[in-house]
Amino acid sequence: MTFIDFKKLLLDAEISLPKFSKLIKVSEKNIQAYKQKGEVPNAIAAIAKCIAVMHKEGIDYKEEIESLQLQPKRKKGVGFAKKEKSKEQKSE
Repeated sequence: MTFIDFKKLLLDAEISLPKFSKLIKVSEKNIQAYKQKGEVPNAIAAIAKCIAVMHKEGIDYKEEIESLQLQPKRKKGVGFAKKEKSKEQKSE
């Protein structure tokens, strides 16, 4: 799905990009990065489509998604682990 089509779905669902990203617990920066690529990943596209359809049908999608108790992902990797260790060492 193109980023433009994605934004149209958000308009259909009457939700802004910042609110969408907060709802699905994905960084707004990550979603904005898809604008540069021109395409949105399948999973994000599917979520946006479902939200637009639910909104059209009068279903409270916010309540349904919030009931999933999604958690934001933490950054992982070698570089991030070193930063964490150095912070812990300083506090000791």
